[in-house]
Order: sequence, then structure tokens, then C-alpha cells
Amino acid sequence: MNRTQTQRPPASQDAKPRTDDLVIGFHGVRYQVRDVNRSVEFYTRQLGFTLDHQAPPAFASVSRDNLTLLLSGPGASGSRPMPDGRHQEPGGWNRVVLQVADLPARIETLRSAGLRFRNEMEVGPGGRQIQLEYPDGNAIELFEPARDT
Repeated sequence: MNRTQTQRPPASQDAKPRTDDLVIGFHGVRYQVRDVNRSVEFYTRQLGFTLDHQAPPAFASVSRDNLTLLLSGPGASGSRPMPDGRHQEPGGWNRVVLQVADLPARIETLRSAGLRFRNEMEVGPGGRQIQLEYPDGNAIELFEPARDT
């Protein structure tokens, strides 16, 4: 091999994409919403999130601890239709899971405030959970881990 040639890795390694520097960190979770102001009020007043940025009616971001929610309303760049014509819309079964203490007490507090749940509290080997539904139809799971015995 002369000096101007470089040795290429075997084909199996060459075809492998580099991923070590692809993702630089976790930014947040995007929720499609119908009313940005209503969503901000829900997260800040009912769940104790902090308003970080607001550009109504298109967008807002709220945060709590290491979780940032990107609330994309109609007209936001994060809400535009896909090239094949599909529309992004609220709802579905993917959800953010928020850890709480004393889940039954939290459920009662939220019900007293007029909030709705998709289901009743479920109990499993990992803990207890319930799905809180906010006005745009997205779910938020409230989760209390099982206690070590």
C-alpha cells in the first residue's frame, strides 16, 4: 500500500453507523395539544410544573425536575402535518410517567379538583399506577413504586 492509500475497515464495520455522538442528551417529551394556555394551566396548577417558555397559541414548555414537556399547539412547527398528509394530534397510549408518594391520596386530591382518569388504580409487582387524562386527551401516568419488604 502506498502513502496516499488508506486502509478501509472490513465491510461489516464500514456499514455500521456511528452512534456514539448522535444523541447528545435528553431534551424532553413533546405532547400535541389543542390549547396551549389550557395545558400550561393544567401542568402548572395541578401538577406543580414550572413554565419555562410560552409563545401562545403555538407553543409552551413546562418542566419539573429533569423532565421538560414541549406543548405543541395548532400551528407549531412540531405539529405540522407529515409529508404523507398524516396529522399529528393529541391522544394515544404513550405517556409520561410521574412518580408520586401515596397514590390513593393523590387520586382523591385530583378527583376533588375535577380531574378525570382513564382507569382505576392498578396494582402490580412494580407498584401502583393510574392514568390521568388532561383536556386534550393525552395521558399522564401517576406511579408509586412498590415498597421493598
